[in-house]
Amino acid sequence: MSSDEKPILCIKGLNKIYSGGFQALKDINLEIMKGEIVALLGPNGAGKTTLISIVCGITKPSSGTVSVDGHDIIEDFRKTRSIIGLVPQELTTDSFETVFNTVSFSRGLFGKPPNAVYVEKVLRSLSLWDKKDSMIMTLSGGMKRRVLIAKALSHEPTVLFLDEPTAGVDVSLRKDMWEIVRELKAGGVTIILTTHYIDEAEEIADRVGVINNGEIILMEDKVKLMAKLGKKQLVLDLRDQLRAIPESLVNYELDLSEDGLQLVYTFNTQGDRTGITSLMDDLKLAGVAFRDLNTTQSSLEDIFVNLVAESS
Repeated sequence: MSSDEKPILCIKGLNKIYSGGFQALKDINLEIMKGEIVALLGPNGAGKTTLISIVCGITKPSSGTVSVDGHDIIEDFRKTRSIIGLVPQELTTDSFETVFNTVSFSRGLFGKPPNAVYVEKVLRSLSLWDKKDSMIMTLSGGMKRRVLIAKALSHEPTVLFLDEPTAGVDVSLRKDMWEIVRELKAGGVTIILTTHYIDEAEEIADRVGVINNGEIILMEDKVKLMAKLGKKQLVLDLRDQLRAIPESLVNYELDLSEDGLQLVYTFNTQGDRTGITSLMDDLKLAGVAFRDLNTTQSSLEDIFVNLVAESS
């Protein structure tokens, strides 16, 4: 990223306090660069949808500023809305309309002239072309979700928000959706998605943000995050049952399984020393023999759960 490159989305000091006094967002600061895929993870009620609603002009902020491609979302409302596409959580689609007509109509809502060639391109990219004359009410839930994406892309936005895009859809459709997101990124579209599915963030995001109680508690490059917070575990299958961890091994971070046949040693992958060599020596001295050993790495899910627990 060059130093003169400007973020396509810039959020500064954003707060949202509802009339009852509930603060949904607390001093959010965030910059997203063109062509990035950013995943926002967080439990229900964390503030993900409120944040998207403000950027998309659906909800008014209490304080702070948001600019999209250099345009203020309040002063340049029409301009910013034309830059942004939104795929909402709810499957609200015109039941009696055909797929082609509903996507064309969405394009017209943004003041774009009719363009059958572009609409065809969008429908083909989402595997909807063979359904172009079908009424939306006849489509499956997964197909309806694709129509929502087509509608969001109808006016050629450069920033796309996906609010829980794969909630309630089966695994194969989720994988299709990830492929669509990658293709959009390749075409230069910036994507911000909220998700409950950790594997979704792990699979497609460039950066991962964790939001809890209206605050962004972390925003990090995915690979760096995994490396920084990732812990590894060494699992030892013991030859003989162990009733308790020997006194000489209490300084190690060891967990003994309930049946006494497995020892688990947790170590930090970023540390200068893993401590495995000295552990092996001390196990030998303590007369603890093992039949087998293997290592496991913590997933993004473990990291997320720990972070939310710490911030609550």
